[in-house]
Amino acid sequence: MPLVVFVLAVAVFAQGTSEFMMSGLLEQTATDLGVSLGSVGLLTALYAVGVVLGAPAMAMTAGRWPIRRSAATFLAVFCAAHLVGALTTEFAVLLGTRVLAAVANAGFLAIVLAALPRLAGPARVGRATSIIVSGVTVACIVGVPTGTLLGQLWGWRSAFWAVAVVSAAVLIPILVLVPRDEIAGDRTDASIRSEWTVLRTVRTAVLAGILVNAATFAGFTYLGTITAQITGLGSAWIPLALAVFGLGSFIGVTLTGQYSDRHRTAIITTGTPGLIVVWTLAALTAHTLTGVLITMFIAGAVAFGVGSTLVATIVQTATPTAPRLAGALATTALNLGAILGPGLAGVLVDRSGDPVTALWCSAGFATAATTVVLLGLRRRVLVS
Repeated sequence: MPLVVFVLAVAVFAQGTSEFMMSGLLEQTATDLGVSLGSVGLLTALYAVGVVLGAPAMAMTAGRWPIRRSAATFLAVFCAAHLVGALTTEFAVLLGTRVLAAVANAGFLAIVLAALPRLAGPARVGRATSIIVSGVTVACIVGVPTGTLLGQLWGWRSAFWAVAVVSAAVLIPILVLVPRDEIAGDRTDASIRSEWTVLRTVRTAVLAGILVNAATFAGFTYLGTITAQITGLGSAWIPLALAVFGLGSFIGVTLTGQYSDRHRTAIITTGTPGLIVVWTLAALTAHTLTGVLITMFIAGAVAFGVGSTLVATIVQTATPTAPRLAGALATTALNLGAILGPGLAGVLVDRSGDPVTALWCSAGFATAATTVVLLGLRRRVLVS
């Protein structure tokens, strides 16, 4: 696998850390800026919205740029947004930086995913995708718990500084290793409008990806709250629980990445129903710390294993028809789930007063995803 793919994964690690780290920094941020927890929660929601809207917009804007130019530009903007966020004392400015960072993140990921067939070769897109997505899983293992710890020790701003430093550090390797003139899409005159017709081909994989990721982020968003409630020790065990979920995610992505290029249909059709069982067990055993740690490890492995395979499926299937939008579609599927899952889970948790309800919500999303996958398989449109 080319070294550049691993370098790009490091940038995705920084971006994944940024996207999810606010779950462990809510209280510190709210107290420091003098706003409510609900208001701070907008930082996560707006980030996901920014990624969803930014992915297709940035793919259309930068799809014909050289990969090096677009990737470096998006990463530089992402870094600058975190520098401003770390320095500001105004909540409105912080909201603005989160939207800007999200759009830059969306552009970077959309371009990188679309470029994988050229950077890694068409036969290794699944493996390359797993490496890129592993940046997100390592963020869950290392980045998010570290960000939470930094927030507890030195305040939430230190986590923003850390993301900015990592982003800046990877800029030079990207400029050196990414080919100067390589373009993520193609040089044809095919319109973006014509590329959107690819949705007819990948709609099942996109919808399944949305639902699988909705299940993942519904449960993950409330993992810290569930852990603190169980142990009665406040926030002490939250970093460990987050790290265990992230470790499972990394292992799941790594294992499925070895086989997704040849066995993606089998991974999706067996893993998606498996998520129903996993999330149900997680909800049933959420009253003990041991139960949470074991089931979250398994949930992370299966959820990200299936999710990364769906992402690779979207990219591989869409690239021949929509080379500029292939990565954007995969990015949008990931982040629509990140909006839908926590959004519905939040409503249900508020009504029930019990954060474990989020895990039952995950099981429901997994059931819906399984239905979509099985119907797609029956109609032979899952990986066409």
